[in-house]
Amino acid sequence: MTSRTPRDSRLRLVRHRPLAAARRGVAPRGSTRPAPRPPEGTPPPAELARRARTELAGAVAVARWAAAQQGLPGIPGREAVARAAAALGAAPDQVRADWDRARLVGLVEPDGDTVRPGWRLHAWDHDDTAVLRGWVALLDAWTLARPAPEEAEPTAVAEVVEAVPQLLSLLQLSAGPVPLAGLLDLLEQRVAELRTQHCEVPYEASGTGERPAEPAPAQDPGVPLPALLDWALDAHASVGALVVREGADGRREAELTALGNWAVWVKLEQICVAAQSPAGNIEQPAADMLRGCARLTPGPARAEYRAWLAARPVGSAVTELLDAARGHDALLRGLAFEALRVVGAPAEAAVRAAAEEPWLRPYALLWLFELEGGDPEDALRVLTRGEATWLWVDTGAAIADHGESPLLVRHLESAVQGTVPALLEEVRAVGHPRTVQVLVALAAAHPDPVLAKTVRRAAFQVHTGGS
Repeated sequence: MTSRTPRDSRLRLVRHRPLAAARRGVAPRGSTRPAPRPPEGTPPPAELARRARTELAGAVAVARWAAAQQGLPGIPGREAVARAAAALGAAPDQVRADWDRARLVGLVEPDGDTVRPGWRLHAWDHDDTAVLRGWVALLDAWTLARPAPEEAEPTAVAEVVEAVPQLLSLLQLSAGPVPLAGLLDLLEQRVAELRTQHCEVPYEASGTGERPAEPAPAQDPGVPLPALLDWALDAHASVGALVVREGADGRREAELTALGNWAVWVKLEQICVAAQSPAGNIEQPAADMLRGCARLTPGPARAEYRAWLAARPVGSAVTELLDAARGHDALLRGLAFEALRVVGAPAEAAVRAAAEEPWLRPYALLWLFELEGGDPEDALRVLTRGEATWLWVDTGAAIADHGESPLLVRHLESAVQGTVPALLEEVRAVGHPRTVQVLVALAAAHPDPVLAKTVRRAAFQVHTGGS
């Protein structure tokens, strides 16, 4: 026999991992791809970050000087440059160059007509990942760090820029110095391939089926390819990615620095990860990609997130993930923030803004807590009682929609409240729009008929607005 008196059932407090239960409910077991290891001889991340800090010391100094100013223009004038040069003991031309680097690295950010300190400047001294990502951002912007010769024809410049990744790959795979003559041969071959591709016109394009007229001869590049190769190599040398020197045989040669070797390896690895992505997910919008990852265990899912992110600019990828999190599917909301954990520090500003939105706030606060190095065991301490309860309901909605009934029973044990009556009272007060559906599903799944009746009564009270 069972008592008709509602039981003050004690809930067992367990470590809270949002959506872990929902994922278990839909995820078959699978193998994880081992984390790739950098080439032998690559310095550890801390040493790479130290070298990047050294390379960007001038940019950091200028950014910190700018942070102390009030309303510094986005493009400082002659007077501001002179003041910075005097304060830093540097030449005005060097200050301008360091200022450009600070903007490209993200040490300062535009704020209307002025600039403000970027998040990366605040993290510079203690976050090696932020430092390395900042240096890679500068490497990616090498054409801005060292503009092409003014007399160069734009098409020729574009062809060289498109060919540079292949040159860097050769340098990385060679694991040593490469004569500039060899790089020039590869550049000429690649540019010839690009020009051939651009000149190919299908017969059908004209609508007549006739062979099109011979393409016009290539325009005079204005600057010969050897000079454009020198420009590309000098630009990469200026950001610390490679060195150009005279070899033992008297010929000029180029070699990647430790930073450059690591950065090129990372980009090649991203391409390999993208190539191993299950068909379709990498090309899908964020919401569809997350649905495709819902049945994966965490390891393969992270590999899929990395592949999807590698194929997109970081800013637009973060925006797309947050848009997916704003939808009605609670499982996608949790998975979106798991994908944002793969992004890491570059998503910080967007996630902080998202923390102002009630639907995203608990997820965003937990994400920021982990980003700042907090112990996951203590993560719930950053949430108010109401926020933790809201998250419990939202996670329950994900399980109800995508998981299995026994998982809802286990989810009941993860509540921060000590008793079922206390949980139900706070769940009613928090006002989550899925409260009724979660409570009804929990009542249907729970094996204890008395507790199930209590939960069902609470669902009815929320539905009718009673107390």
